[in-house]
Parts: sequence; structure tokens; C-alpha cells
Amino acid sequence: MRYTVRHALIGGFAAMIMGGGISTAVRAADVPKPSLSILASQPAGWQFQATAYGWATALHGESGVRNLPPVKIDMSFGDLLEKLNGAVMGSFLAKNGNWMILTDLIWAQISADARVKLPGVRRPVLAAILPGTHVEFEMRQLIASAIAGYRLPLTSSDVDLYATAGIRYQRITGKIEATPGLIPVTISNSSVEQWADPTIGLVATWRINDRWFVNAIADVGGFGVGSRFTTQGFASVGYRWTDTISTALGYRAIYTDYRRGGFSYRATQHGLFSSIAY
Repeated sequence: MRYTVRHALIGGFAAMIMGGGISTAVRAADVPKPSLSILASQPAGWQFQATAYGWATALHGESGVRNLPPVKIDMSFGDLLEKLNGAVMGSFLAKNGNWMILTDLIWAQISADARVKLPGVRRPVLAAILPGTHVEFEMRQLIASAIAGYRLPLTSSDVDLYATAGIRYQRITGKIEATPGLIPVTISNSSVEQWADPTIGLVATWRINDRWFVNAIADVGGFGVGSRFTTQGFASVGYRWTDTISTALGYRAIYTDYRRGGFSYRATQHGLFSSIAY
């Protein structure tokens, strides 16, 4: 028997947002004021950028806990408003010359429930007598990543392309409780899984003009070290309102295939991405 639970994961701007204040010291009067739009030009010295964002995701796939059947995950962003318990999202960027370091954090907690009918019970009378099994599902997810990149030589001064290597750490706590309709006993099972995946990829930006820019991130990883395979794709269009404030709108997707012991998680998170950076 497969249990089906519909719910949502990870908020948009309604989520609790992580951010921070950044200060930058300019040591020489002739050094131009640094632009903090992500991956902008290459002035000397360190530059820092803090970003708060919302990721309005859908989640599709399945997750299994120990001996219980896998739960099919089919979540839209619309379900989020009812099922999301909380979320925190943010990133931090540091650059110096040709080098960059980017860290990112996503934390979310969701819960959902459903009533699973017994197979073969179709008649209304039998359905009333045999109400089926009430299933409750809760999941907490943490995705923390860090990458370091080096800028590749290009002929265009408006495009920056970085080759990157890093780690994506994921921790998933899953809990399933099943209560049969005729037996007042709750069957519960839970599991905590955590793993770290090495990743390699590319980070790019295209400065269209003094205000508009395009960002893109792509990576692959896992290779059996943590998950069997994981990959990420991200692209956004941004606008720099001042020398220190920019906003962006784009799309992000992360796929993970992790199976170890009695726990499995094979799912794709994807959806619109919006951010404000300082």
C-alpha cells in the first residue's frame, strides 16, 4: 500500500527571512565604491553581500521511512499556506579579486495528514464502517551549502564566469504516524538522515548595463559520497536600485536522490525565486 500525502514545502516572502548587516572598509580614496550586485565588477579588496530571499517551491517525488511504504510527495506552492510551519532562507557572498565564496541556507518544516482508504472498499456502507487509516506526516529539512569559485578568463568584460567546487549538506527528519480506523492504536515511525555531497559547477553573471544584470548557477554532485546524485539549476534577472541595494526575480530547482538503509528521498524542489540584497 502506498500512502499519498499532499502538502507544501518552503515559503516565499511569508517565510521568516534571515539577513544581516554588512560593513566594508575602503582603504584608498581612489578606489571606486564597490557594487554589491552579485558577481559584479572586480575592484580590489573584499566585497560582501547579504541576501534575503523567498523560494515559492513545489516538491515532487517520494520519501520512505524504514519499514513503512514510501510516501508520494506531490506538493504545490498553493498548499504551502496551509501546511508550512516555518522557514528561514538566506545567503552570503564574499569576493576578492578573482575569488568568490558563496554560502546558502534553507530551513523549513511542513506537516500534513490524509485518510487512506482500504483497498477494495468502494460501497458507501462499507466505507462508513471501515473508515480507513489516518496518516500524519511531518518533515523538517535543512539545506546548507558552501562553494568557492575562481573567475575564468573571458574576452567580455560584461560577463563573469566562475568554476566552483563545494559542499551541499542536507538533513531531513521524517515522521509518519498511522492510526487505523477500527483500532485506537497509533503506529509511529521516524528517522533522521543527514549527508554531505561534494559539488562542482559554474556560477555566472552578465551585466547588461549599469542597472540590470543576470545571474546563473548550475552544479552537480553526490557521486555516491552522500546521495547517489544531486543537481541544482538557478537563473534570475536583477535590478540594482542603488550602489548597495538590488533585487532579483528568477527560478530555482534542486534534485536529490538519496537512498541509504531504510530511508529514501528522491524529489525535485522547484519554483519562483525572489530576493533583496544588501
